[in-house]
Amino acid sequence: QVQLVESGGGLVQAGGSLRLSCAASGITFGVYYMAWFRQAPGKEREVLAAIGWSGILTRYVDSVKGRFTISRDNAKNTVYLQMNSLKPEDTAVYYCAAGRLSMSSLMQGTVVDYWGKGTLVTVSS
Repeated sequence: QVQLVESGGGLVQAGGSLRLSCAASGITFGVYYMAWFRQAPGKEREVLAAIGWSGILTRYVDSVKGRFTISRDNAKNTVYLQMNSLKPEDTAVYYCAAGRLSMSSLMQGTVVDYWGKGTLVTVSS
């Protein structure tokens, strides 16, 4: 049974930091591209960042570039999202996702093999 389980969400003040984790089980983690998405209330789900198999290749959307860092530990089957300088508009449910086809198709959301159930991040002003 495949599972992606996010953790690390919570309430933080603006300007603060959080580190999200996504632990994978039931898959050969090292052959999957991994990505983080989020969905704010009343808005569509949006991609934030993605990472390649080895962790060397990363991509970010402009809204989080310089503030968020994606990383992975293949020995622990875990992908991380370090979030700094958080803003109230970062409030959302954060999801991790796994895809084998390509980083582009994963980031576009067109070919996603597995989704986590999400973790809530609330940033207070």
